Amino acid sequence: MRKSKLILTASVIGAILISGAAMAWSGNKIDREVAKAVEVFKEEVNGADMFLNQAAGYLVFPRVIKVGLGFGAETGEGSLIVGGQSSAYYRTTAGSFGLQAGAQAKSIVIAFMTQDSLNKFRNSSGWKAGVDGSVALIDLGIGKTIDTDNLKDPVVGFIYGSKGLMYNLTLEGSKFTELDKSEEE
Repeated sequence: MRKSKLILTASVIGAILISGAAMAWSGNKIDREVAKAVEVFKEEVNGADMFLNQAAGYLVFPRVIKVGLGFGAETGEGSLIVGGQSSAYYRTTAGSFGLQAGAQAKSIVIAFMTQDSLNKFRNSSGWKAGVDGSVALIDLGIGKTIDTDNLKDPVVGFIYGSKGLMYNLTLEGSKFTELDKSEEE
């Protein structure tokens, strides 16, 4: 019975990840979804606009899907924004093991606060949070303000969903890989 449960879980997670890859967004679709996600972020977090303007660049994943039943997997596509423009497209993937059941959608913004941290990210071939760079996650509730004077970390991350910024989440082990996207729809 336990082996059957494990095989079923792995099959479900594999099917979701494969279907997500098969329905990959075009560059234009990613750009539209990233713009929407950034607007939501700015609406929900006071000071977000100023914070993003201070960043050397920021990575936005408008929709990251996580599913799990004992084993978990997540994936999503997004864009690196530099100078207010999309400069490259990325996929995030992660796996986990432990007490978990269900599915969740979330949005992620990762800000590179220094040119050096942005350059390290861009020059990597598959950047992994916690290995290639540490990401300081910020926990703020709706209506709170980002205190840019207290944010001294070179890479800062925000995870949020339909109800505002999410708590007790991590990006540890998340891998970010550059994608080759055409500009066609």
